[in-house]
Amino acid sequence: MKLEVLTKKDNQEVLNSIIAKIRDYINYKNLEPDDKLPSERMLSEKFEVSRSSVREAIQKLEFYGILKSIPQSGTFVANIGVIAMNGIIDDILRLGESDFKSLVETRILLELKTVRLAALRRTKEDLVQIGDALDAYSKKVLNGEDAVQEDLLFHLAIAKASGNSTINNLMLMITPEIITYFAKLHVCDESQSLAGIEEHNDVFEAIKAQNPQLAKQKMKAHFKALYNYCYNV
Repeated sequence: MKLEVLTKKDNQEVLNSIIAKIRDYINYKNLEPDDKLPSERMLSEKFEVSRSSVREAIQKLEFYGILKSIPQSGTFVANIGVIAMNGIIDDILRLGESDFKSLVETRILLELKTVRLAALRRTKEDLVQIGDALDAYSKKVLNGEDAVQEDLLFHLAIAKASGNSTINNLMLMITPEIITYFAKLHVCDESQSLAGIEEHNDVFEAIKAQNPQLAKQKMKAHFKALYNYCYNV
């Protein structure tokens, strides 16, 4: 078993290298839609990387529709032409890390729409999950503890309540980087965290009341401090 201790940048370079090698393998072997790739173990040995890295690369290519995995059967080339495949993979390899401002802008744009949908579509089960996340956030803040992850869990619960799987997936994609930046830049101080309890509660009550316009208004107010911080770093 290969053990890898990598920085985020190093990990991205390894991932991109594996993706490029999978592309080259598909081209070299002239694989067509529904043709099977070697197993994760075989690719791991061939590329001299860990199986977890190969799995992550395959999952990323699945996300973009290049590959498809079938339980108990293996990984196959998806129904996509060679030119399209190479073009998409080139775009994937050019993707860079999002900067903090871009993440904040994307998150705000997503959540102002998400919270309206959540107010319209939320179920009783959704309210329980949002309420639990709010309670967990409040408890940590009042105990003087870091509550960044609980804060984001609250927002992810709202994304789930929107009933839009694409928005939910986008939120899940950007959340890890947001947590990293929040920790690195010390975004939430004690006063902001305490204010966040009331702001979160206002958003929750608007969703509970199924008032989409009020929910959007309260979410916008909640993001005001973050937006201002973003443009002063």
